[in-house]
Parts: sequence; C-alpha cells; structure tokens
Amino acid sequence: MAVWAIRESGVKIALFVTCLLPFFWLLTDTFLGRLGGNPIETLHFRTGDWTLRFLCLTLALRPARVLTGQIWIMRLRRMIGLFTFFYATLHMLVYVLLDQSFSWAQIRDEIPETPYVIVGMLAYLLLLPLALTSTKKMQRRLGRNWKKLHSLIYGAALLAPWHYFWLVKKDYCEPLFYATLIVLLLGFRVAQARRKRLRIRNSAQLLGDG
Repeated sequence: MAVWAIRESGVKIALFVTCLLPFFWLLTDTFLGRLGGNPIETLHFRTGDWTLRFLCLTLALRPARVLTGQIWIMRLRRMIGLFTFFYATLHMLVYVLLDQSFSWAQIRDEIPETPYVIVGMLAYLLLLPLALTSTKKMQRRLGRNWKKLHSLIYGAALLAPWHYFWLVKKDYCEPLFYATLIVLLLGFRVAQARRKRLRIRNSAQLLGDG
C-alpha cells in the first residue's frame, strides 16, 4: 500500500510539472519577444488551444479507465480539470486585461459584433463552479449533487469548439478537430450509459422471469 502511495504521488508530481510546461513556454516566449507581430492574438489563441487540449484530456480519462481497467486513472481527473480551468482563466484574462484593457463598456459594445465572446464566457462560467467545488470537502458536502453539478463540463465541452469556430476567420481545421474529438468522447459516455441501462433492464427481466 505504501509503495503504491509513493508511485501515485510520483505520477501526480510528474503530471503537475508537465501540465505547467505550456504556461512556462508562454512566459518564456512573452519575455523573449517570440509571440510574433500580434502578441495579444498569439496569447489568446495559445491559451485557448491549451484550454481545449486539457478539456479533451479531462474527458478522455473515463474512456481510458474503461478501456484499460485502471481505476487509478480517475484520480488524476481533479488535477487535469483544475489545469483546464487555469488555462481557461488565462484565456479570459488575455481578452479582458490585454485585449480590452479591462474596459467593461468596451466589452459590452463589442459583444453584438462578436457573439463568440458570449459563447466563450458561457463556457467559462460553466467551468467556474466545477473548480470551486473540486475539493474532497465539497464533494462530501454536496453528496450526489456533486456529480450532477460536475456534468456541467459537458456543456462547456460543447460550447468551447463553438466559440473557436466563430473566432477563426478562414481555417476551420483546428476547431473541427477539437469538435470531432469532443463529440467522440461524449459519444463514448452516451454509449456507456445505454449499455448500463440495458444491463439493468435485462437483470430486471431475469428477476421477473425467475
């Protein structure tokens, strides 16, 4: 048991450092002036890309657990989920602080012309309660409602590539890739839920026949 605890701790430390690497790359490129001619736009797209990547990784944990049979994989969900929120927050801050200079009047006036902002903010607001209730203490306090609340990630996952589609002007390859991946990951959950309902129905029929 102690050996497993040490191994799990090592995996989590390695994962934490790995998840921080994109942030350090962003900082390095910012301080070294390697963000191109439009640094704010580069930061905006790169933080958005990493948000989507971590969001997909979070959704991929359950299929990975089912396909490999390794239950411990789900213990990484909280950390990866929090890093999803971390990069989503950076993405939001780049827009609010750097792009709009923290001018809410300017943001308000821009929204009718840029509806992707509304979709992006909705996705972020869906992630916010998940981050605030990610602790074990909140999980115990909410009980069964905790899982219901954390199903909001599915809504955020659908809104995120929609936000990306509206944001880009010409090349839709990347948002289409993320949208396809998210649909596949969510489809896996739907298939699992259907199989579970079918097993319950068959078990009930067997008990009834008996």
